[in-house]
Amino acid sequence: MCALVSNVYCVGRNYQLHAAELGNAVPEEPMIFLKPSHAVVPLDGSVLQLPLDRGSLHFEGELVIQAARDYEPGMSVDELVDTMALGIDFTLRDVQSVIKEKGHPWTAAKAFKSSAPLTASIAFPGTESLADTDFTVIKNGEEVQRGNVKDMIFSLQTIVDYIGKHYGLGKGDLIFTGTPAGVGPTVSGDVFELYWGDVRLGRCEIG
Repeated sequence: MCALVSNVYCVGRNYQLHAAELGNAVPEEPMIFLKPSHAVVPLDGSVLQLPLDRGSLHFEGELVIQAARDYEPGMSVDELVDTMALGIDFTLRDVQSVIKEKGHPWTAAKAFKSSAPLTASIAFPGTESLADTDFTVIKNGEEVQRGNVKDMIFSLQTIVDYIGKHYGLGKGDLIFTGTPAGVGPTVSGDVFELYWGDVRLGRCEIG
């Protein structure tokens, strides 16, 4: 999946409990931000070198879909997407707090190198079947996040239509679809495992 990456779109505050845990208002329309393609690295057991010297670094596990073709108005998610993965949106939380107060873009907090590690891809099961399975983030052997598309504020269809209309959505583009509650800090030596149901799709250690 990583080799074909073009644009990396991310959806902020797409689970109500996550918005609540950070004290944020629930958005009235999808909140979209971008990461560079350099942020995407494989979650293949490697050690990730992240900027731990820049304040608190938080993990945010997410379901990630990839466009298999260029979006056209009226296209369904099932027509657009044929593969998916799990990823982590690493966030420099202290940096984000400062730039939010100043009204600055989130780039410094969200878009640093290796901030969007991604598991190997699997076949997209279709929107009707997707809610049958939870995804989970395991940190140091303990479950810290559990998510399901049925708990999203904005559906996958709403998200792809919104991005396609306002920004454009082409073959190879990734969409990080938002994180459920349970985000938290990470430090050197932490090990993350990402599961789709009972299948582990990826693993990494923080260097």
